[in-house]
Amino acid sequence: MKFLSPLAVLTLCSVMAAPLMAAEETPELTGCAAKRQSISSQIEQARPHGNAEQLAGLEKALSEVTDHCNDASLKKERENKVLDAKHEVSRRQAELDKAMKKGDAEKINKRKDKLAESRKELQQALDELDK
Repeated sequence: MKFLSPLAVLTLCSVMAAPLMAAEETPELTGCAAKRQSISSQIEQARPHGNAEQLAGLEKALSEVTDHCNDASLKKERENKVLDAKHEVSRRQAELDKAMKKGDAEKINKRKDKLAESRKELQQALDELDK
């Protein structure tokens, strides 16, 4: 009986997992297609709330993306954003180093906070680059 119980559990798990394994994952959209999809989703969420101004803005944004977005320019824009964020992190690090040399604890803490914020923005820019 002890042998039968684990066998029954294994069989049940196999039967339950089969549909999950059979379902193919749809590839995640990237670039302009992802941007269009994101705006379309926001439009669908905004419609029930009846905010006409927000809806008009989103529809205009979708129109602009559809007309003017291409993957190469979007990638270049995102790369520039990453580059700017890296420069900002470097600048904040230099400010922190300078404050540490002076030894002003209050300025050091402010500079640390600003550096952490810049690093967070850099990470967000890097995450966007992959989309």
